[in-house]
Amino acid sequence: MKILVIRFSSIGDIVLTTPVVRCLKEQLPDVEIHYATKPPYAGILEANPNIDKVITLQGSVANLAKTLRAEKYDAVVDLHANLRTRLLRSLLPGISFSVFRKQNLRKWLIVKKLTRKPCEHVVYRYMDTLKKWGVKYDGKGLDYHYKESVVTGLPGKRYIAYAIGGTWATKRMPLNKIEDLIKTSNGHWVLLGDGNDAHVGEMLAAQFPDSVTNMCGKLTLDQSAQVLAGAEKVVTHDTGLMHIAAALRKPIVSIWGNTTPEFGMGPFLPETMNSKPILAEAIGLSCRPCSKIGFNACPQGHFDCMQKQSADEIGRLLDQM
Repeated sequence: MKILVIRFSSIGDIVLTTPVVRCLKEQLPDVEIHYATKPPYAGILEANPNIDKVITLQGSVANLAKTLRAEKYDAVVDLHANLRTRLLRSLLPGISFSVFRKQNLRKWLIVKKLTRKPCEHVVYRYMDTLKKWGVKYDGKGLDYHYKESVVTGLPGKRYIAYAIGGTWATKRMPLNKIEDLIKTSNGHWVLLGDGNDAHVGEMLAAQFPDSVTNMCGKLTLDQSAQVLAGAEKVVTHDTGLMHIAAALRKPIVSIWGNTTPEFGMGPFLPETMNSKPILAEAIGLSCRPCSKIGFNACPQGHFDCMQKQSADEIGRLLDQM
């Protein structure tokens, strides 16, 4: 049997699909699994032993469809379920499709405060697409397979990795709150993020030269994964590195701003792990969540979802892990 899995983006969403390819590979005999994604995310998948071939979206959907038709798939599992993948499915006639439930209406109702019923975690919704083959979730959590390389500049002692980034500003703790959090601990902090986070990382490293190492914008994604793997604990915003940390079975404190784990995208750990992720949230705000994704600035102007986070409480919880 030859199956194509589709998820075009992004880092965290793709990592969250890894139970699908693992369970397909382990539970279906002689299955061949291909995975279609955008070129920037191919590296997340290429080292995964459960994927036989990674195909990237080069140019138009029509060009991709031509490539895929030549592969003669028995089935397609669409884990993106957007207009582009709907068009792609229309260009692949005669193939059995399985499409995941996005629960966008539920998310909209949560944002509008019309329901308190949370979304089912996205991993379980991804796994629902495999029911027709009798494939079930195995309880083993997420996977992240990386190619090791040399990472220089790490402290020669135990450290806390802190993923300070986030696609949207309303998902990131502001500088003053990060400063407060670093002050709560006697440990060493290694800051992770992309080039957009480098300036904040540099300011923190200058302010706390003995307790902060800034790696923002200096590492590849696989190198960031290596830093996470070596960390004693991980602090993270709602970002892709949060899901990589979960895939690496790390103790996690995840800090939530305008978004909420109720959208079904919280840290997803194996069922056998004794520790559970700690969710740091400013509970009881009438304005939160204000979006299922995020904004470049707080729509209300006060940014209470982050400014009302207690650095002392997060530090206390971190110490107890």
